[in-house]
Amino acid sequence: MMTGSRRAVVTLPSDTEVLITREFDAPKELVYKAWTTPELIKRWWGGDRGEVTLAEVDLRVGGRWRYVMIAHGSFEVAFNGRYEEIVPAERVVNTEVFELLPDIEALVVNTFTEEAGRTTLSILVRHPSQETRDGHLESGMEEGMNESLEHLEQAALSLA
Repeated sequence: MMTGSRRAVVTLPSDTEVLITREFDAPKELVYKAWTTPELIKRWWGGDRGEVTLAEVDLRVGGRWRYVMIAHGSFEVAFNGRYEEIVPAERVVNTEVFELLPDIEALVVNTFTEEAGRTTLSILVRHPSQETRDGHLESGMEEGMNESLEHLEQAALSLA
């Protein structure tokens, strides 16, 4: 259940892109640490939708990541990708593949900016086509993503 008042804002900058933006009541170093630390990822990535059973992070350019969740209803949800660019506490660029659709790879640009101790996280997802972008939007991702980002804020604040 979401306790925060903030929701992510989802916009469509182009026919193939989804931009997700959310503000956090935490400095960017803490949001970044929660975003990239396996033990913390397990606390937020699944939102309220299940249990994250795996969060593998090889946080270096060319390194791979993989997150697995057993969703309520007992089915597995898994994503993986590789890191293309890392600027600690500022920017992480990675690929992302939903393992049930292994031939579709998105590029994700995560940007962390801070003003007066508050962090804005911008997640720009570049899909290979408008069809895959629309499929992402129609998947119901927005509600689950808002749950995850609420838990991300809680994880970041727990580090203060």
